Parts: sequence; structure tokens; C-alpha cells
Amino acid sequence: RFSTYSTAPTLAPSLAPTHISTTPSLTPSEKASPLLTDLKSMHASLQRMEDARMQNQRYAVSDDKSEEIGKLALGAKLERALDRRYSGQDASFTKK
Repeated sequence: RFSTYSTAPTLAPSLAPTHISTTPSLTPSEKASPLLTDLKSMHASLQRMEDARMQNQRYAVSDDKSEEIGKLALGAKLERALDRRYSGQDASFTKK
């Protein structure tokens, strides 16, 4: 198993509760862990924030609008790059 924050492998079992976890139930001493208690309360808070009604109200961008936004963003990036590239770089010819 790989760590979420780095790609280094870890041998420590996950403490976060998941619906696909196959780990055995925790012993009474592990249940009293302050870290585990904090994780459980944070997980419960996040679950309360999930609301199906809110998910149904989310705006979905159409393909045409997404393509238009992408073109505008690309044009803006190109303009900024050209402004940086050519500012103050005009050639000046002097007579020998």
C-alpha cells in the first residue's frame, strides 16, 4: 500500500474508516486512541456535509461552454507569454 501524501510504501494499517476496509475490528486499547477518535469525528463531520440535494443542484458545464472556456484561457496564456517575450526586445541598428 502506498501513502496518500508520498509515493513511499508504508506498512502501517489505515486508521480511516472505509466501507471497503477488510481489517479486523479494533481492540479496546485501539478504540481509546486520541488519533483514532479525532479521525472518526472528522469523518462523521464530513459525512454530515454530504447532502444529495446539494449534489443535484451542482451546475454541469456543457461541452460547448467547456471548449469555449478552454479557448479563452489558451488565448489569455498566449497573450501573457507574448507580452513577456517581446517587451523591450526590439532591435536597434547602429551605424558603424
